[in-house]
This record gives sequence, structure tokens and C-alpha cells, in this order.
Amino acid sequence: MSRYAPPLARLIKELARFPGIGEKTAARLANFILHESAEDARRLAESILEVKEKIRLCRVCFNLSEGDVCPVCSDPDRDGTVICVVEDPDALIALEESGTYRGLYHVLHGVLSPLDGVGPEKIRVRELIERVRGGAVKEVILATNPSVQGEATAVFLMRSLAEKTVRVSRIATGVPVGGDLKYADRMTLAKALEGRRVM
Repeated sequence: MSRYAPPLARLIKELARFPGIGEKTAARLANFILHESAEDARRLAESILEVKEKIRLCRVCFNLSEGDVCPVCSDPDRDGTVICVVEDPDALIALEESGTYRGLYHVLHGVLSPLDGVGPEKIRVRELIERVRGGAVKEVILATNPSVQGEATAVFLMRSLAEKTVRVSRIATGVPVGGDLKYADRMTLAKALEGRRVM
């Protein structure tokens, strides 16, 4: 039998479904919501419903958008000849916050992971190839994470785009700014050496 009253137990159960949220954290969040005003709880519930009703995928790049086309794709000042491929919308936001990239994006919504049953048909690979086939794109930047799955996805995309008349590049990886070499792992150091450039 649950230690909590049924409505609170249901809320905890729903919150515990969120990634990275265990039962204890879900209980803390539920108790926080319980102690908030009814108006605050209503605003939270309305914002959840609003996201579900209004947010969709951009028909061009598959970023999250309130409209049919996201603000990046509809910006006439962006360079339409360059597409940066990312795993998810959070990666797109991180790149945008750097303030240095002015091209377009393509959001895969995942990475290849055969052990988990994720093949090319489960992420937005076909749509990327169709965009490149359109002819306006001159460069595709592969900005998947430097994980095993991210690297495998980048290699797969590079091979898939090999026959197209487009330059394919990969983001640099290595030691972060302000990092200390003695704390870097072997793979990070190897990538830093591989990606070295002339000064």
C-alpha cells in the first residue's frame, strides 16, 4: 500500500516517468507542487498542455517550432548553403547560444544504435539526403556527440553523402578551453591530437 494519498501517489508516479527522475525526486517535486498555490499549479498544468498543443516539428529542419517553419529556417539572413546536423533540439540551442554559426540546421532526433533497434529509418536521415539533393547545399557539418553512437552516426552520414556534390565536415573534438591535460581521458587527448591545426 502506498505511503501517500492516492492523488499524490498518482502525481509521484507520473513525475517518476521523466528521464533522470527517480521516485525520491518525484516525491520532492510532487510535494513542492502540493505546497504551491492553486494558481501556480494551474499555470504549470496549462504550460504542459500548451506545449503539447502548440509545439511541432519544423517541416524543414525538424527543430521544435510553434509554427510550420522554425525561426532559424525562416530567417532570410541565414546561410542556406550550409547545414549543421545535430542529434536533438538541445544541441541546436547550444550551438545557437555560441553566437558563431549562421547557417541552417537538420535535427536527427536520435543517433544510430543497432543494439537498441535504432537504424537510419528511425532518425531523420532520409530527409537530410533529400535536402542535400535539392542542390542549394554546399556543406554539411556533422555535429553529433563524440560518443560511440554519435561517431557511428557521423560515419554513416558521411558515407551516405559521399556521392553528393557537397563538402562534409565534422566538428572538432578535444580538450575544452580552460581544461587541464592531466585530467583529460585518452580518447579526448587522441581526438585533440588528430584535430590539431597549423597556427
